[in-house]
Amino acid sequence: MRPETLDEFVGQDPLTAKGSLLRKAIEDDRVFSLLLWGPPGCGKTTLAGIIARATQAEFVEISAVLSGVRDIRDIIARARERRTLYKGRTLLFVDEIHRFNKAQQDAFLHHVENGLIVLVGATTENPSFEVIPALVSRCRVFTLKSLDPESILSILKRALTDSAKGLGLGADTLTEEALEHIAGVCGGDARIALTNLETVVLHFSGKTGITARDVEEAVEKKSLLYDKAGEEHYNLISAFIKSLRGSDPDAAVYWLERMLSAGDDPYYMLRRMVRFATEDIGMADPGALTMALNASDAYRLLGPPEGEDALFQAAVYLATAPKSNSVYLAHKEVKKKVQATGYAPVPLHIRNAPTTLMKDLKYGEGYQYAHDHPDAFVSQTYLPDRLEGVRFYIPSDRGYEKIVKQRLEAWIKLKKKGSVPGLS
Repeated sequence: MRPETLDEFVGQDPLTAKGSLLRKAIEDDRVFSLLLWGPPGCGKTTLAGIIARATQAEFVEISAVLSGVRDIRDIIARARERRTLYKGRTLLFVDEIHRFNKAQQDAFLHHVENGLIVLVGATTENPSFEVIPALVSRCRVFTLKSLDPESILSILKRALTDSAKGLGLGADTLTEEALEHIAGVCGGDARIALTNLETVVLHFSGKTGITARDVEEAVEKKSLLYDKAGEEHYNLISAFIKSLRGSDPDAAVYWLERMLSAGDDPYYMLRRMVRFATEDIGMADPGALTMALNASDAYRLLGPPEGEDALFQAAVYLATAPKSNSVYLAHKEVKKKVQATGYAPVPLHIRNAPTTLMKDLKYGEGYQYAHDHPDAFVSQTYLPDRLEGVRFYIPSDRGYEKIVKQRLEAWIKLKKKGSVPGLS
């Protein structure tokens, strides 16, 4: 069912629209080195096949899973011979190019640069991470998206009724709702959709009016698996964290379920929520850290699936809690200050003085015990002399931190009024 022309190719309109850079290059047979980046089943290999049929160049196709440096050298040798003897061009399509290691990718560089080969690479992984920068800089990167349900639906209808390459069945074999269901659960992957269509038709051979419920019976629930070490994992966790930060509990629980359904480690999600409680909520709601830690304990006690409710409860709490990154910023600032100023000596009055010698050196002299003073506060300095007055923690006006801010401001005023041991 692969389309053979750009006019049959669906779902990537911005790339293949009339007048687009890629379409013009294909139609004029002036294809340049490029990388096609997109999720599985979005049309990368199909597009490469369309390029192959359109070009007058020798089209060579290899898979990075099955080929090595020796194969690349053989291709380069034949390309050099073709150009020398016939002034012919070689267009090399490398499927899953991200699976080549650095040495294998390096083998292309010089030949792409001098035009001996035109490289068309397909990858499901972000080229910025998985393809060496020198090769990326010599190629144009085209991003393909997951196919939307409407595009998948048109592919399914064509496959259902096409008598030459498809199933050659009547349009009434499946109801519109059944086709929409198949299109909706394939995750934008046309191959999964076509496989599911074929499974349903074989399961209900000879039947017409197949319903969405029939489809659910014949096809197992779609797996949301993805490469948990790849880019999509980081896209999803980014969406989850940003939904928490943006105080959107609905989006937060959606992305949490997406990751758990895909088989992500619940403890990874719990660790990220504990981190979020300190980085993005902090003193605005100290209970957020307790909630995240309690969720971890609850999940450890109950396990799946009952324990997953604790993750969702924590996610909703974190999303709806007041936000402050003041503690996080204080940590960053104090780290920079320590690195810039070195290890300034501890003021004498707050040094430990367990021996007579230390007392003779005035260790601990002038220290005032806070509990001996009203409100357990005394006006004295605790920072190194050269840092006195520097503030790292600046509380916000949100949540509990608003109270902390008022308390700190009152203490600062008292310090300014009274004499401060260590400065007088």
